[in-house]
Amino acid sequence: MKNVIDMMARRRSQIRSGIQKISDEAPVVDMVERRNAILLEERRTAKRTILSEFIGAFVVIPELGLQKVTIYDISDDGLSFDMAAEHGQFEANQEIALRVYLTQTTYFPIVVQTTHIRYIDDLNLYRHGSTFVKELVQVDALHHFVKFVECVCSSLAHDDGDIQINSGEVL
Repeated sequence: MKNVIDMMARRRSQIRSGIQKISDEAPVVDMVERRNAILLEERRTAKRTILSEFIGAFVVIPELGLQKVTIYDISDDGLSFDMAAEHGQFEANQEIALRVYLTQTTYFPIVVQTTHIRYIDDLNLYRHGSTFVKELVQVDALHHFVKFVECVCSSLAHDDGDIQINSGEVL
């Protein structure tokens, strides 16, 4: 144990000599929490765009048919979607055919493979993280679709009902 520095003894020595003052307001950093934040940041290799009811999407569930899901986020590598808990959940590594509707009758088919699933208790839903199965989709169209969504989402505005029509005038 020759290479271990006793920091408490060193600090007491510095305090006695007046080099360092005792302070109860020194910030305490939880290194486990900081390490986990760094690992999470490093794990994110792709920029994700968070969505909220922006695009209509559906999955086919055996015995239930076409069921609505909400795409939560999207990146060049994959997407995550939320499914009501009443419909259950998909299995890890399962391939799923998604239909992303651009109009009521026109959709963009996407095939994904689930990478992780977690239950979100307060929303009563399952969030499925997935990667695109690029062999089963048109890669150029997928890339441009993701870029379109990223671009549009960066400039979306929320309608608070601030535009009204009175006597033919737009206010």
